[in-house]
Amino acid sequence: MTTDTTATKRGFHFKDITKMFGGGQSTLRQFGILGSLLVILVVFQVLTWIIKGTGLTLSSGNLINVVNQYSYILILAIGMVMVIIMGHIDLSVGSVAAFTGIVVAKAMADWNLPWPLGILLGLGVGVLVGAWQGFWVAYVGVPAFIVTLAGMLFFRGANQWVGDSQSIPVPQGFKVIGAGYLPELSFIPVPFNVFTMLLALLGVAWIVFWEIRTRRIQHRMGADMAPLWVSVTKVVLISAVILIAGWLFATGREGTSFPISGVILLALVILYSFITNNTVFGRHIYAVGGNRQAARLSGVKDRWVDFFVMMNMSVLASLAGMIYVARATASGPQDGNGWELDAIASVFIGGAAVSGGIGTVIGSIIGGLVMAFLNNGLALLGAGADVVSMIKGLVLLFAVGVDVWNKQQGRPSIIGFLTRRFGRKSDPAEETFDPKANYPTSQKYEAPAVDETRG
Repeated sequence: MTTDTTATKRGFHFKDITKMFGGGQSTLRQFGILGSLLVILVVFQVLTWIIKGTGLTLSSGNLINVVNQYSYILILAIGMVMVIIMGHIDLSVGSVAAFTGIVVAKAMADWNLPWPLGILLGLGVGVLVGAWQGFWVAYVGVPAFIVTLAGMLFFRGANQWVGDSQSIPVPQGFKVIGAGYLPELSFIPVPFNVFTMLLALLGVAWIVFWEIRTRRIQHRMGADMAPLWVSVTKVVLISAVILIAGWLFATGREGTSFPISGVILLALVILYSFITNNTVFGRHIYAVGGNRQAARLSGVKDRWVDFFVMMNMSVLASLAGMIYVARATASGPQDGNGWELDAIASVFIGGAAVSGGIGTVIGSIIGGLVMAFLNNGLALLGAGADVVSMIKGLVLLFAVGVDVWNKQQGRPSIIGFLTRRFGRKSDPAEETFDPKANYPTSQKYEAPAVDETRG
């Protein structure tokens, strides 16, 4: 017996737009939150133009400031999404970041430790802290909420004890990771930063390569593929956004370009997207988060997964803390306050499920950018910290409330609603058999008899 896997050719359907970024509920929620991000950018650009006389949100200087100010929160969101997919929560990331920052700053100031070794020391501190917390979660069985709550208190106190509640400056070389930019090529007389534009072109090339590779794999496996027009539209839109953003970063004020902290963030996004989507370990994270018992019966070592996810979170927290200290030029006792809340909010706004098992790195980054530009836009309009905090709380509540309501109603997203409303009334390729529709109400439907003699 043979199976025909050839895709049926059909005309334009609005419903196909849902395949632009996948098709599952998680990717559809990300599609919706991406639209929300675009709306926020446009609204604040228009409001600043009306009130200030010029659009400030999408200016080169403002975009550079946003990356500098929120890169460490986005780094935390990368690790936090893996923790939340597992069904855990980590409240200690801000305190761990502050503790690492003060240890590294004090080591470089008191022991004359070279700054590259200081970075390695900070990552090592993150490994030890993460191993400590991961042990309690994975092998002792204490809930992650309690373990990290204790860690939040302990490492906040440890930060103040090590630094004697004083600010400790860091050397000039160390500041590069938090306040540095891609260098200029003075021998090339062009009105933009060459490395920034090369980075943008590299991003476009990667998007084109990955889309072609994905379609070839789907064709070879006989999987359902998005129509060609969807793939072309996706590549063109993403490439245009990358090139425009690259140009804005490359043409900022003299001496600036794409921040080094942004380069670190991009590298981590690529790395962790690959880990979560294309490795056995990444599949185990989703398996354990979706159904721990089933994963355990399938041979997944869930304790190992718990341990490494918690340890990874502390390592990323340590890196985020060092980037913040490098940008602030000194480590202080109030570093990291509230970071865990921003990271958790970014993950949930980015489409992660409260119950675990659902979420992506890209979605968390989009959620983090929503929070970043919300903060930034309100600040540009002169809103106070009190108003910003209230609005952030409402946005988080709304995002999680919509997720819960969608699950209760069986509606994955607004996009799904639009496709049901404006799409074809029926698609023969997607019709399912309904006994009530195919048989009169007076006739009882009977399933075909099963031949019990067959094996």
